[in-house]
Amino acid sequence: MSDVQLYTKLSSLPSSLKGEVADFIDFLIYKSKQKKNKVTPRMAGKAKGLIVMKSDFDDPLPGFEDYTK
Repeated sequence: MSDVQLYTKLSSLPSSLKGEVADFIDFLIYKSKQKKNKVTPRMAGKAKGLIVMKSDFDDPLPGFEDYTK
């Protein structure tokens, strides 16, 4: 939608609704700034302890003896 089309729609609204549109535009601007500020640097080791390898991880799987020879 072009700016002209948007302005045409806005100018056809009653003044009470134009205030609501202005408030909504302010909200959208605020929301877009919030998304930009949420970028945080990654932290190494944040998932430490969440992944555990079993002691038999490297053991041969049962049923695959023919393929491991």
